Amino acid sequence: MVRQTDAFRLPGYDFVDPGLLAQALTHRSAAPLHNERLEFLGDALVNLIVAEALYQMWPKADEGTLTRARAELVRESALAAIARHMDLGAHLVLGPGEMKSGGHRRDSILADAVEAIVGAIHLDSGYEACRAAVLPWFDTAIAALPPPNKIGKDAKTRLQEWLQARGKPLPVYKLIGESGDEHAKRFRVACTTTDPPFECEGEATSRRAAEQLAADCVLELIGV
Repeated sequence: MVRQTDAFRLPGYDFVDPGLLAQALTHRSAAPLHNERLEFLGDALVNLIVAEALYQMWPKADEGTLTRARAELVRESALAAIARHMDLGAHLVLGPGEMKSGGHRRDSILADAVEAIVGAIHLDSGYEACRAAVLPWFDTAIAALPPPNKIGKDAKTRLQEWLQARGKPLPVYKLIGESGDEHAKRFRVACTTTDPPFECEGEATSRRAAEQLAADCVLELIGV
């Protein structure tokens, strides 16, 4: 094992059994006692905790809206963002191969570790303590959600539908740059519309995500 977990303090929770936290931070490449089973448990708990919060926050929202909002909050990139806010990558226990390939920066590994930690908290102290500790991690993302009637359609879809409804040409997306090492690439994409004449750029760890950011920027310029 090539990383240390002793220095890591989880925001909002102190483990009764530190061994559970150590297991949650251990990738399968590093040791036989790793975090995959905890991840399985944590995945279900994260979905429940977020679903409860949305159910209480939007009493008039239908099932489809709640489902789409939950998916937005618990998607891999959202959980990886939580991990980065905690600087979780610096405390993961990875095998030499994963370390060399930059596994501590990979969204999938970071998101899995977050779910494993949630599972570990539940085993350590039960559901109520788990919910109390975990829900604040989502506060910023929940506050950033659009109104319920705008949930469910991504920026590219909304931009395309807005232009189509007015008989205007569809947007054009163009990859204009790549940077970073192979395991940590970033993509810069431009989204251009001719009527109205706007162009925005987006940059992210995938081309699709960069396109979404660029489209969202154009929507803001249009005022949609």
